[in-house]
Amino acid sequence: MTRPRLLDLFCKAGGASMGYHMAGFTVVGIDKEWQPNYPFFMRRETLYDAQEHAFICWLRENFDAVHASPPCQAHSDLARQSKRQYPCFIEATRRILDRSRLPYVIENVEGAPLISPVRLCGTLFPTLRVIRHRLFETNWPLWTRQCGKHPLVYTLDKRKAHYGKLDEMRAFVQVTGGGNCSKEAAASAMGIDWMTKGELNEAIPPAYTRFIGEQLMTHILSQKAAA
Repeated sequence: MTRPRLLDLFCKAGGASMGYHMAGFTVVGIDKEWQPNYPFFMRRETLYDAQEHAFICWLRENFDAVHASPPCQAHSDLARQSKRQYPCFIEATRRILDRSRLPYVIENVEGAPLISPVRLCGTLFPTLRVIRHRLFETNWPLWTRQCGKHPLVYTLDKRKAHYGKLDEMRAFVQVTGGGNCSKEAAASAMGIDWMTKGELNEAIPPAYTRFIGEQLMTHILSQKAAA
């Protein structure tokens, strides 16, 4: 059986792509910047510079599903603290994906204007040691559980009572911001062994999209069987 094909828009270094690959998809990435560590075939392209109708036709002809992670700076903690204005690409992305009529997933940070999103957290996955809340909007039924209790996180902040008491290769870690960790600890905690530290800081753990991708695969196969 041919593996269903999934397009990963705004793919970066491929954390989300790897999860869908593990779930059984053939994955192609698109990003406006070349991603030398991306593990699959990718196209360097700026989505919103393309002719929308032609792009949608290309989607329908070549893919069974789409994942999109539009830039999230407009909804980040840094933007709220600095009050700096960033463009939001979520509505434009949703419009294109709606017109494609393909099953889709839109991922973004907490606070982003997604419609009825599901939230995933590293505490839901026994293989992960990172607390990274991300929201996922879909146009098909996606379920999850509430995240578990957040454990203490390895820290470099000497003001915290648990400073020096945790092993960064065993404890939960915070990949960005205060309480940061080494590249090796971040890679181990997120299940990613091919990225730089900067790429890890922006990545989705593959376990998140493997979890989503397995449900998406069931949805696509059931739709094809019904057709």
